[in-house]
Amino acid sequence: MMEHSHGSDYVFETLCSVDISMAFSASHFSFKHITFLQILPIILTIPTQHTIGCYTSIISFGDSLADTGNYLHYTQYSHSTPPNFAFPPYGETYFHRPTGRCSDGRLIIDFIAQYLGLQLVPPYLGDGEKNVITRSEENFEEGVNFAVVGASALDAAFYKEIGLDDPCGNFSLEVQLGWFKEMLPSLCTNTSSGNCNKLLQSSLVLLGTIGGNDYDNAFMAGLSFEEVQSFVPLIVNVIASAINELIKLGAVTLMVPGIIPIGCLPVNLAYYNNSKEEEYDPLTGCLIWLNKFAEYHNELLQIELNQIRELHPHTTIIYADYYNDAMRFYLSPSKFGFTEGALTACCGGGGPYNVNSTAECGSPESTSCDNPSLYASWDGLHFTEAAYKWISQGLLFGPYTIPPLNTSCVLLV
Repeated sequence: MMEHSHGSDYVFETLCSVDISMAFSASHFSFKHITFLQILPIILTIPTQHTIGCYTSIISFGDSLADTGNYLHYTQYSHSTPPNFAFPPYGETYFHRPTGRCSDGRLIIDFIAQYLGLQLVPPYLGDGEKNVITRSEENFEEGVNFAVVGASALDAAFYKEIGLDDPCGNFSLEVQLGWFKEMLPSLCTNTSSGNCNKLLQSSLVLLGTIGGNDYDNAFMAGLSFEEVQSFVPLIVNVIASAINELIKLGAVTLMVPGIIPIGCLPVNLAYYNNSKEEEYDPLTGCLIWLNKFAEYHNELLQIELNQIRELHPHTTIIYADYYNDAMRFYLSPSKFGFTEGALTACCGGGGPYNVNSTAECGSPESTSCDNPSLYASWDGLHFTEAAYKWISQGLLFGPYTIPPLNTSCVLLV
């Protein structure tokens, strides 16, 4: 087994030792309760086969919550140190091997693809084990995934300007969009009609999650709460710009997730562990200030999405409420089968919340639980397959998308 690094940088996905650009061209914050938009119930229809006019492909951007192998393949290609998720027990539940997904099995994007009757969305960067990046467009007939573990919303130039080390800026949202635009002509050529508009009109575009690494890395670097708070409008603007650019290219249905409850993640609970009771939610045990920060991001994002909807009334912009969808686990873990709780990682190295930066999941020093489905958290930073399935069902079957996804396209799997 190749040696791979440990340390506190694992906690916030600072997997930034490689330079992908060398290899490829291509408001005032208040802690008051935030009122979210009222969501109407979804009327669920489950057909037994594809419905005419449904999505024929998925195009994805984002970070580790959506990466289906891009970062892993790149490290193989570049002969970089393998990340911890390149080793068992990652992937054990569904794939029975590590695939580059940061979980024991499938992610939200995998479940969405299966519920829509599509193949699992392949990563843009192909098989690095052959020392070549494979980008065979015929593999992408039903979608392509540009998401990368550790990806940031803001680019490297921004962080250089404020004097911070580049937090994976070479995998930023701008870079991922560049890959997509570079690949688009060949994608369109390989469709039955050769028509880009038809391809994008029938695609579901998943834009995120993105932004969490920006915040985590900034907090980790020692920036104050107020300084990191000032990033939020900038990150929301970057997301909005990406949405507008994709709409210009022909996208008509985009799903844009908010940030998950970062104050409930075991890595954050372990890192900020203290004895101040007032900092913890008595109902969940989560850190109040970090969750309020996530709520602030999500509130600004929803305001921006409403403005984009007004500018593009014929485009469907779906807000995916990952925050409240996942918050169910922390409020009532046993209700979802998480009898071992939601605040302790299944795979880790012991210590508070089973998170230890010197024995990260995938390292020889770590241990893994016998049944990941009893846990909401897989490695302290990412969810288990069981949790991702619940989140996916909350998005597809309601009520955690605004407006609701077209459920006439959803299959029973």
